[in-house]
Amino acid sequence: MKTITIGLDIAKNVFHAVFVTSHGKVTKKKQMKRGAVLKFFANTEPAIVVMEACGSSNYWAREIQKLGHEVKLIAPQYVVAYRRKNKNDYNDAEAIAECSQRDDMSFVPIKDIEQQDAQMLLRIRERLV
Repeated sequence: MKTITIGLDIAKNVFHAVFVTSHGKVTKKKQMKRGAVLKFFANTEPAIVVMEACGSSNYWAREIQKLGHEVKLIAPQYVVAYRRKNKNDYNDAEAIAECSQRDDMSFVPIKDIEQQDAQMLLRIRERLV
C-alpha cells in the first residue's frame, strides 16, 4: 500500500499542496485559496499532511486532524536543505513533503489552544520585562 504525503505550504491567501508517494514521486500539485482548504481536505482520502511550523500551522493542524488526516509539523530550518530549485510555494511544499519522509526527521508537537494562549502570555510578559 502506498502512503501519500501531502506537503502543504501555508501562506496568507493562497496555499500550495504537493502530493508525494512513499517513493518520493510527485503525483499531483494543487493551489487553493484559504477558504477552500478545509473543504479540500474533507474530500481527500486520509493522508499524512506536513507543514512548516509557524503561528498559524497549529490551527490548521488541529482542523485537518479533525478531518481524519495525520498531521506533522516541521521546523522551517530543516526544510531549507531539501529545496532543490528556486524558492517558490510549490518548491517549498515539495521540500516539506520530502524532508518529512526522512527516518531521522524530528517533528514539532502540535499545540492546542490553551498551550498557544500560555505561550502568548509568556511572550507578552517577556517583552514587558
